[in-house]
Amino acid sequence: MSNQTIKTPCIKVCAVDAKTGWCLGCGRTLKEIGQWVAMGEAGRDSIIAELPDRIANLEALGKR
Repeated sequence: MSNQTIKTPCIKVCAVDAKTGWCLGCGRTLKEIGQWVAMGEAGRDSIIAELPDRIANLEALGKR
């Protein structure tokens, strides 16, 4: 087991938008947040790549 810190987009603003299911802080879903450690680096990187579009969508909806 590595002592490496796991990369996370969390900004400690944890509130999930009911319409999109995305966290208003980081853009992840509750399922993604819950599975974050177990999904592995490749899985985390894949989700992190989607987050800018999710955040932009939340901003366009006036949620952020």
